[in-house]
Amino acid sequence: MIATITNLPSQYEPFTTEAKWQKFWEENQIYKADPNKGGKPYCIVIPPPNVTGSLHMGHAFDNSLIDVLVRYHRMKGRNALYLPGTDHASIAVHTVLEKQLKAEGKTRYELGRDKFLERAWQWKEESKGTIVGQLRRLGVSVDWTRERFTLDEGLSKAVSEAFNRLYEEELIYRGKYLVNWCPESQSAVSDLEVEAKEVNGNLWHFRYPLTDGSGNVEVATTRPETMLGDTAVAVNPSDERYKNLIGKTVTLPIMNREIPIIGDELVDPTFGTGCVKVTPAHDPNDFEMGQRHNLPFINIMNKDGTLNENAGEFQGQDRFVARKNVVARLEADGFLVKVEDYKHTVPYSDRGKVPVEPLLSTQWFVKIRPMADRCLEFLEQKNSPRFVPQRWTKVYRDWLVKLKDWCISRQLWWGHQIPAWYAVSETGGEITDNTPFVVARNQAEAEEKLKSQFGEGVKIERDPDVLDTWFSSGLWPFSTLGWPEQTQDLATYYPTSTLVTGFDIIFFWVARMTMMAGHFTGQMPFEDVYIHGLVLDENGKKMSKSAGNGIDPLLLMDKYGTDALRYTLIKEVVGAGQDIRLDYNRKSDESPSVEASRNFANKLWNAARFVMMNLDGQTPQQLGEPSATELSDRWILSRYNQVVQQTNNYMDNYGLGEAAKGLYDFIWGDFCDWYIELVKSRLQKDADPASRRVAQQTLAYVLEGILKLLNPFMPHITEEIWHTLTQQAADSKQSLSLQPYPEAKTNLIDSALEEEFELLINTIRTIRNLRAEADVKPGVKVTVNLQSDSEQERQILTAGQSYIKDLAKVENLTIAASEQQQQTSTNQTSRIGWAKIAAIIGAIYLFRIGLAIADAIDDIPLIGTFFKIVGLGYTMWFIARYLLSTEARQKFFAKVIQTTNDKSLPQVESQQPQEPEKAIAGVVGTIQVVLPLAGVVDIEALRTKLEKSLNKVEAEVNSLSARLSNSSFVDKAPAQVVQGARDALAEAQKQAEILRDRLRQLA
Repeated sequence: MIATITNLPSQYEPFTTEAKWQKFWEENQIYKADPNKGGKPYCIVIPPPNVTGSLHMGHAFDNSLIDVLVRYHRMKGRNALYLPGTDHASIAVHTVLEKQLKAEGKTRYELGRDKFLERAWQWKEESKGTIVGQLRRLGVSVDWTRERFTLDEGLSKAVSEAFNRLYEEELIYRGKYLVNWCPESQSAVSDLEVEAKEVNGNLWHFRYPLTDGSGNVEVATTRPETMLGDTAVAVNPSDERYKNLIGKTVTLPIMNREIPIIGDELVDPTFGTGCVKVTPAHDPNDFEMGQRHNLPFINIMNKDGTLNENAGEFQGQDRFVARKNVVARLEADGFLVKVEDYKHTVPYSDRGKVPVEPLLSTQWFVKIRPMADRCLEFLEQKNSPRFVPQRWTKVYRDWLVKLKDWCISRQLWWGHQIPAWYAVSETGGEITDNTPFVVARNQAEAEEKLKSQFGEGVKIERDPDVLDTWFSSGLWPFSTLGWPEQTQDLATYYPTSTLVTGFDIIFFWVARMTMMAGHFTGQMPFEDVYIHGLVLDENGKKMSKSAGNGIDPLLLMDKYGTDALRYTLIKEVVGAGQDIRLDYNRKSDESPSVEASRNFANKLWNAARFVMMNLDGQTPQQLGEPSATELSDRWILSRYNQVVQQTNNYMDNYGLGEAAKGLYDFIWGDFCDWYIELVKSRLQKDADPASRRVAQQTLAYVLEGILKLLNPFMPHITEEIWHTLTQQAADSKQSLSLQPYPEAKTNLIDSALEEEFELLINTIRTIRNLRAEADVKPGVKVTVNLQSDSEQERQILTAGQSYIKDLAKVENLTIAASEQQQQTSTNQTSRIGWAKIAAIIGAIYLFRIGLAIADAIDDIPLIGTFFKIVGLGYTMWFIARYLLSTEARQKFFAKVIQTTNDKSLPQVESQQPQEPEKAIAGVVGTIQVVLPLAGVVDIEALRTKLEKSLNKVEAEVNSLSARLSNSSFVDKAPAQVVQGARDALAEAQKQAEILRDRLRQLA
């Protein structure tokens, strides 16, 4: 199965390669965690997808992020566990099955609970393979031997134990409260299962007459049918318009019920008329006012969305039909004042796709406050858990402060049935709000408890409702590891290391996990919470089923490969917590950004093929680590270790996107585009053997390091190349993902060298660009003059001149100071040279005259001796005055040179100025790059070509300028069209300037 040859196929085929390694990892249990292995644990439990679902882009993004982290820490030596599993998704399964039953002309009640659950389990087994198989396709390094399901035996036991403990501690209770009710699924739904939609509706204004006949109050509502359940009218006590009405009563139209006018701070004086109707059984705010003012709670609605007996003449009507009829009746009776168009937000059931109804219902609740306060203590005292980015800490804290009791019961059959049993024999064989009950861990325990209270003849029945799926999901980080049993997995891997999730479920899942964990384990369930953004569509909009703008990750994986999609999703992350935008063409189902990652994979593949073709069949281990002496080797090893250090730092601080980008730039740019090109000549068979060996060592060493660095991001292609590079045997169980992650050798990092080499690279790049601009044929070698006034730059260029000649195809290379500096230096040298000559000649003549005078004077008695004494004295004075100190010497010689310069010196005959050579020039920093064109290109043909291009661009500039000068176009055309024209004009003007500059150089 595993390639053992020392080379790779000519083309990378992701589909067969990825399937091969996914099978290899699972069959050999490469990622099976061992609590006895030792090493610091690193554990992430998968955010469980719905068992009935399929992989969407959010799943792909979330699990790619998680897998990168787990793979990285595993390679860093941590004892890593990535635990997989799925959620039973109560409402999703119910929705599917009830649609099937409806198509068959049946209901679940006709089928019965047992038969319905049989069908649900069958559906689960049929559909489970979809999402699990797609996760496998994503290449996630999970331990499949530990796969969990929220309804499996172990997790069901954990749920029952948690419910019983909370009930025994009086943190779970049964009571009548307002809940979100979905008439379609006929169940309470959580806040997460409610989607707020903005709709165009109406605001109806009605007149309620004061009972004493002194006038009316006007109320406004968006749900007129609920007025049938009104038990008060409320005003703000500080509202001067209505203060005098507080305490009076009004007569409720249609129902003719006398209800009070109350004062409550909750009323917004600016909404509607400032008077609001109060329906405590059908509105959350009204529910609170009803409790504060001890108002009656009148429920007018059945669970299917029809009106009940409390609605009088409208009983049996659907809520929306009743709405129209109530308005018509109020209008006929003279109570309708006006109807306004009104845009407002309506909560919809995510599953039922209908507006939810706030409904008074008997449900099971968890007392949130003690558990939320425990979480706040962990946050304030220990900053636990730690949020990344940190800004989400405040969001989490604020939510914990505002939490209200949690309704945990759902009127469904698929899920964890509530472990409560009722003595129905005490209430006529039915479960009512007043039926006695017990909570127990199993039926036998419940029977024993109820028999002790009501005797042997008691008839018992279990609560038909199931628990909210978020109850079992709240236990997920520790129930999956064996809780409530004290297992070795729980002792080793809990608390888990990191939770990776989107910001949109902090309020619903993250906090529920922290509350449950804090209560049952005394610890927060994870050290860090890494909050990522959303994957937005090509227009920057959130993907959703309702909008129909989702992008299928499987389609992109089929087209470009799994590694390409994974790498794109990670690389697009700029800063933790930021949304990412995925380029996508819906007509062709193509993504330029994923295609770029596929091209990156091909680039790596081809580079690896080249390296292995030039290693003479040797592995990196056989070649050994390089002892670099040449400039290019030292440079690439410095860059490699710099990237190793940078990648480790990013990964340790959740900078996954930054790490991916850094690797992309190094692999594609430094290694593939530059180093491989730089060493090609050294790999020839006739090259210096020692240099060739070092080049092979460096290539193999850096390539293997690259594969390790990149493996967490692109596990399939790196595994394939590594097995071939290291020549693993066909039956080898070794995996790249279990190799140590590279650590930086800081002694090999030379930042100064990297800066110097960057100068060489930019010089080569500039010469290549000049060749392209001048249409120099690829095979033609050119002459290049490099001019710099910096001695240091000239030294760098001289040291790397072989690279410049090789990679830029330069035959004659001149590295010198600029002409201006050379001329200045020549002039100064010339002046100083003639001055020295004149001074020497003058000194010789003076010396000879002096000798002659001395000889003559020496023959005169006494006078000779006198002059000798005077001469010695003068000499000593001259030395002391002009030669003893540095400053005196400088002044003396400057005066001599200046005096000499003032005299007539031989003149160099001036040459006639030569015609300037045709050349094209560029600049790299302070280096001027000059490429003479004579004999290399047809200058006249080039000039003609450039002039033709300039004429075309100038015509475009004139056309666009005229278009943008037309006020009719600017005012009437769409803004994006006008901006497009402006952008095109700016680009054309820039191109025209470049072309003019090239023509000036050829003039």
